[in-house]
Amino acid sequence: MDKTRRSLLITGAAAAAAAATRGLAAQQPAGNQPAGTFYEKGSVRIHYQQTGTGFPLLLIAGGGLTASTISFFTRGEPFNAIEEFKSEYRCVAMDLRNATAGLSTGPLEIERPWDSYTDDHLGLMDHLGIDKFMVMGFCVGGPFIWNLLRRAPDRVVGAVIAQPSGFRKEMPDLFYQNNMTGWAAELRKRRPEITMEMLDRFLTRMYRTNADFVFTVTRDFVRSCQTPILVLPDDVPAHPYAVAMETVMLAPKSEVSMYPWKEPKERIPIAVRQIRSFMRAHRPAAAVTRSA
Repeated sequence: MDKTRRSLLITGAAAAAAAATRGLAAQQPAGNQPAGTFYEKGSVRIHYQQTGTGFPLLLIAGGGLTASTISFFTRGEPFNAIEEFKSEYRCVAMDLRNATAGLSTGPLEIERPWDSYTDDHLGLMDHLGIDKFMVMGFCVGGPFIWNLLRRAPDRVVGAVIAQPSGFRKEMPDLFYQNNMTGWAAELRKRRPEITMEMLDRFLTRMYRTNADFVFTVTRDFVRSCQTPILVLPDDVPAHPYAVAMETVMLAPKSEVSMYPWKEPKERIPIAVRQIRSFMRAHRPAAAVTRSA
């Protein structure tokens, strides 16, 4: 890619970012649940939706802390993963805790930001009686998926990581600054009990304390990960191509899509076809219900 085009992509993307069972039961039809279904655990309340039938597929939307919500699949992703896979999978999607564009709420766990979100992902799957599942995530879903693989390697049978977020050394404070001016400021308006000092500490812990690679795991972890993964790289400020490809090179059971896969748009169906083949190859033939 020539330097002028790369500069245009980076400038445009930075502006957008700133604005923006183990079981048989797990394979039973979930039906199409309307918006407004909630899972509650203590002070956490997660808005979620199930669509379709088949082996469970957890879908994590992009949009960062602000807009990682169910609705993002219909308006923000390169393709609507729910619509693409609902005929073959039990698709489980949710609004991220405290995403200002969503309905999920919960405390701000300052000392464990990434793990608090992973608690919600695993807690929802437990609530639904799902043990083994596949996961597909966009953008911020990349770090979330790596944390899921670290926390529950025996449960995730395969992962698709699309346009993943990662640390870019030439823009080291990108995520902190974007979230402080966007997500944090908006959340503060809605939740007056949450101070800007708390939000600063939360985002510092999330994006500055371990400011390297994919934020949630080390290179040594990726090198040792035995879960099959498929990576669809991107190359904008928040989705560094170099980091995506480094995970591909390190992970022993990795696959990678063509690049670029989102443009021209005629390439997107080819990428979706590769995702479908990958998931079919790695999903188990049967699953069992997770004991309560």
